[in-house]
Amino acid sequence: MPQPLFNWLTERSAGVLLHPTSFPGNQGIGVLDQAADQFLEFAAAAGLKHWQICPLGPTGFGDSPYQCFSAFAGNPYLIDLQALVSAGLLESSELADLAKLPRETIDFGSLYAIKWPLLFKVFDNWVENDRPKLPYGDFEQFCAQQSDWLEGYTRFMAFKDHFNGQAWWDWPKDVRFLNKARKSKLWSAPSIERSAEAYAFFQYLFFGQWQRVRSVANKLGIQIIGDAPIFVAGDGADVWANPELFQLDQKTGRSLNVAGVPPDYFSEDGQLWGNPLYDWDAHRSQNYEWWLSRLRTNLDVCDILRIDHFRGFDTYWSIPADAPTAKTGEWIEGPGLDLFRTIRRELPKCRLIAEDLGELSPSVVDLRDATGLPGMAILQFAFGGDASNLYLPHNLTANSVVYPGTHDNDTSLGWYRSADQKTRDHLNRYFRVSGDNVGWDLIRAAYGSVSKLAIVPLQDFMSLGSEARFNSPGKATDNWQWRYTTEALSELSQNSTSYLTELAELTGRT
Repeated sequence: MPQPLFNWLTERSAGVLLHPTSFPGNQGIGVLDQAADQFLEFAAAAGLKHWQICPLGPTGFGDSPYQCFSAFAGNPYLIDLQALVSAGLLESSELADLAKLPRETIDFGSLYAIKWPLLFKVFDNWVENDRPKLPYGDFEQFCAQQSDWLEGYTRFMAFKDHFNGQAWWDWPKDVRFLNKARKSKLWSAPSIERSAEAYAFFQYLFFGQWQRVRSVANKLGIQIIGDAPIFVAGDGADVWANPELFQLDQKTGRSLNVAGVPPDYFSEDGQLWGNPLYDWDAHRSQNYEWWLSRLRTNLDVCDILRIDHFRGFDTYWSIPADAPTAKTGEWIEGPGLDLFRTIRRELPKCRLIAEDLGELSPSVVDLRDATGLPGMAILQFAFGGDASNLYLPHNLTANSVVYPGTHDNDTSLGWYRSADQKTRDHLNRYFRVSGDNVGWDLIRAAYGSVSKLAIVPLQDFMSLGSEARFNSPGKATDNWQWRYTTEALSELSQNSTSYLTELAELTGRT
């Protein structure tokens, strides 16, 4: 049997799942400030070696980190404005409206109305003060280093503001694609050029502040696991700047076919995601350079990268763009092992995790095994059936990452409380527990499993219920809003770090 392409998961360890928007503080959303340091200090004290996050990209309508305006850029909402007060680019009093926003949840509507004007004011003050040096390196050098994607993203955002948020395929023909837009009169308009530079400046701030946080993590012995959705948003810079790489009408920009999954046990209509599909022949003809560039950029901000919806590299569900549901579609062959051979050749040291959840055909399993990438196992999916369930601890494999639940699941406590009696009874009998402390039962099960890497959501470490759920797939509102408090982290640190350190030692995850 041929050797797998990748074989990087060789040591046992544990980690925590938390998106940085959930950090505490008084800026309306978690930002890259001292709260990040305090969280990382807790993780290190608890013996955790990994911090997993959701995608860091700039979010659009719906606020989902899985539907971003760019697969390369960072989210300006995460920029710590207090650091820019210290740099003399804002007055402290100008943060007062942010400080009035809720502390334990995110009001994205109010955040949008308050934070964006403050970010543009920071940029204006920086320009008017002759572009003073900031502790994030040289701005021009940053722009040169990120030139593969930065122009497309910043011009896209500038045009999107100019056209009042319209989808790019509804813009005038002369700016409907990046290559056309470069030749248009609007390209050199002073307002567009200034806006584009402002968006580049926000990326400079984000990447500079993020690298500080990453440095703190790495010095504490913690590696960051990033997240890359397989598909990109249709109304985003990636498609506007590279239309030839997607299944589009190359004149109008509208998708010909879109992504989703077919009907299954959970949904009789399937799931119509609506993302544009890749033209894999076009990617192959360019030696997958867009994917390689994306991975390089993503791995510049994290140490390991989870790739969402791995099965789409084997076969993907192609739905006609005008179909009302995901029922109408067909399985189409993806790039398969050819893409991963190219990644292995060009990025030999990269470490990837395959999100291989859901209904998997034998060919998807074969592809995952041929790549050697660790897959995922969710303990909440293990109970209510029989002993053959792949997610039961006795069926797990070493080359995998085990979770009680992910960002898409309820907390373990909330899940157990809402589960049917058969599922609860199965768990209780399997672990020989009462279920009174089910969150910690699943944490111990994850730590004790054969899986080399165990990742636990912070909400489960904190024994929180459904009120702390981060995302409910298929629910259009009230997602991505949960935040913890400084006091809750302090209480967790006092009560659990010694136990977690001992648990890591007992299960060989030090």
